Amino acid sequence: MRIARFAHAKGMSFGVVEGEPEAGPQSLTIAEIEGHPFGKLSFSGARWALSDVRLLSPILPSKVVCVGRNYADHAAEHGTEVPKEPLLFLKPSTSVIGPRDAIRLPIFSKQVEHEAELAVVIGAPGARRADRAAAERAIFGYTCANDVTARDLQRSDGQWTRAKGFDSFCPIGPWITTGLDVSDLEIRCEVGRNPEEMEVRQLGRTKDMVFDVPGLVSYISHVMTLLPGDVVLTGTPAGVSPLVEGDTVTVRIEGIGELTNPVVPVA
Repeated sequence: MRIARFAHAKGMSFGVVEGEPEAGPQSLTIAEIEGHPFGKLSFSGARWALSDVRLLSPILPSKVVCVGRNYADHAAEHGTEVPKEPLLFLKPSTSVIGPRDAIRLPIFSKQVEHEAELAVVIGAPGARRADRAAAERAIFGYTCANDVTARDLQRSDGQWTRAKGFDSFCPIGPWITTGLDVSDLEIRCEVGRNPEEMEVRQLGRTKDMVFDVPGLVSYISHVMTLLPGDVVLTGTPAGVSPLVEGDTVTVRIEGIGELTNPVVPVA
């Protein structure tokens, strides 16, 4: 099932995306659900063509918990070792944007890079000191994410808050896919100036994670309580590289979909 959050003429709603994305966006519809998606779904009866609504970030998390260097090839490209335990950091909720929203380049950085990642969305009742089995039960679904990073600030600051935390530095979407086996999915990031000239920058598989998804959720839950709607970013494969004004960046994850955002300067 694909759960989206979307804006329409009467406001904002959650809904279930119907149809197959492979057939093209024009074939998709979205059926509105009442309230939030974490309980038993109740449909309102309203339905729109997906092309007639605007997709938003599929969830508004209280926090985004991220995992650094969770792919050996990414650690190697930065000349660092794979950590012995998951390396955690946070992105603020204000960094979250949705599909087609603009990534804004801050004036403080001259090297902003993309990081394509599988994102985990926590469901009810959350996770606190969860073992692996409880961690798996706490997972509501998965979506695409881009852990946008000011690489020069990451190096100069010695800690990652500023480099990772600018407004617009956490695109997620297009929707949350439930019931998906994420043990071996392709993750791809493409960057270009137009749809006909997109360059593949990152190409990896989730099977190459150092720490797998249930293990990460369990580990994090022993550090901090994960609330319903919280998002966990699981690390990025090799190939991260700079974004510049005018670029379009697309993260594609097998079985989920694609997340596309333009890159613009700060106004």
